[in-house]
Amino acid sequence: MSSTASRKALNIDNINPHVKEAKYAVRGELAIKSEEYRAKLRKLKEDGPPTPPSDSDLPFDTVISANIGNPQQLDQKPLTFFRQVLSLLEYPNLLDKEDVLLQHLDYKQDAVDRARWLIKEIGSVGAYSQSTGVPAIRQSIARYIERRDGFPADSNNIYLSAGASSGVNTMMHIICANDKTGILVPIPQYPLYTATLSLLNARCCPYELDEASGWGTDMATIKKSYEDAKANGTDVRAIVVINPGNPTGASLPRSDIESIIKFAAENQLVIMADEVYQTNVFIGEFVSFKKTLRELQRDNPGTDGHEGPYDQLELVSLHSISKGMVGECGHRGGYFELVGIDKEVQEQIYKFISIMLCPPVVGQCAVEMMVNPPKEGEPSYELYHKEYTTIEKGLRTRATALYNAFKEMEGLDISEPQVSHPPLMRFSPLVNTTNFTCAPHLTLPTNTSPGRNVPFPNHHHPRESTEGSERKGQEARRVLLLGVARRNRHLRRPWLRVRPKGRHAAFQDYFPCPRHGLGWENNEVPQGVHGAI
Repeated sequence: MSSTASRKALNIDNINPHVKEAKYAVRGELAIKSEEYRAKLRKLKEDGPPTPPSDSDLPFDTVISANIGNPQQLDQKPLTFFRQVLSLLEYPNLLDKEDVLLQHLDYKQDAVDRARWLIKEIGSVGAYSQSTGVPAIRQSIARYIERRDGFPADSNNIYLSAGASSGVNTMMHIICANDKTGILVPIPQYPLYTATLSLLNARCCPYELDEASGWGTDMATIKKSYEDAKANGTDVRAIVVINPGNPTGASLPRSDIESIIKFAAENQLVIMADEVYQTNVFIGEFVSFKKTLRELQRDNPGTDGHEGPYDQLELVSLHSISKGMVGECGHRGGYFELVGIDKEVQEQIYKFISIMLCPPVVGQCAVEMMVNPPKEGEPSYELYHKEYTTIEKGLRTRATALYNAFKEMEGLDISEPQVSHPPLMRFSPLVNTTNFTCAPHLTLPTNTSPGRNVPFPNHHHPRESTEGSERKGQEARRVLLLGVARRNRHLRRPWLRVRPKGRHAAFQDYFPCPRHGLGWENNEVPQGVHGAI
């Protein structure tokens, strides 16, 4: 304890231990360090370079954040229709000069009409809405889901949220009853899930995705993780599925989705389907969990007064304006839909979200435009379609270019991208490390934790691992596995493995769960961990 801690009501030893235990590297030390560099670069730009030059000068003049999906920070252009409508919602007095908007400012009539309709339904975007969201917007979402899946959707089961993350937080608070509650989480995964489980003092039950099948799900692995957790006294309540995958970029085929639904139904698990990248798929097609569930329920009806095998399945599906071609992260808009959730449980969900009053109303309006964009024949459609397809093609071009470049590199394995950003890549034997230059200014501390963004271990193996492999007559090969930065994604924590010829022999287990160690001696990563290549 520091010398001043005793004079403070709060110190690091008496705050909530679960907050200290949680790891969310997306906004961790590397992201904080990048902001320090930005501030320093701004100051240098304002004051001019020091005279004489200082040894502490930065050897770069720009910092690009790749720690989180943040499209517009990386110059993805906002869609004009969205911004025109939002500008009118923020300053409705502009509608008094409709002729100026249409004749001189390139606004279209449908943008003006949409703004008027939203104002009529909402009132002011500066006022609280209902806790579940504006009713008319929830109805727009229901119609969108019906168009997408071909099955009815009830707006009473739709909840607006401050991005999909808020919906995840809500549902995990509802599901996690005590410290024995467990949730199956895919590995690799977006660290929101493990961080939230840590905050709730609940258990992460990791299941590894199958790299050989394009990072799809492997039911044998899922079942083993479930059985191991149950044997350990864990009350497994739910399974998280991220589709399309984050960070893997994999789009699950219907057969995988069907298998997960069957497994969840057999074991009474809630399915949390994170579907925020659903518009990014360009190989194959996106298939929603709800559509697959409804088809299974239709094709497997109950008989003789008994329910069908899937009639009681509970599903929570989430979507967001933050990703895809919309990319409005800062407006914090999203929704989740409940299927098969008990009415009394829904009442508790409503109570929980009511504590936070309501999601951002401007974000709710952006969600409405995402699910109800300009249609062909409407004044804004031509420009909207052009902007949307340009962004889509740009993302696909970048993903393909990175794939083509990396697949030519010696010692690198990479899967063909299925969505509009590159998938994970794997470094096989690192035969030519001169291809990679570590940035010394981004060196991380040695106590880096699972899930931290961009820690690149040095190219040295623990002596015990290499010697152990050699004693068995196997050639120790270094394998660096990491999540590549998608166009607007952060690099995932890589992990080293000793790889005997022909198979993997992991000496460092990758469990991005706060309760599991890294596998290094004393849970410390060796010196030489760097933050960028």
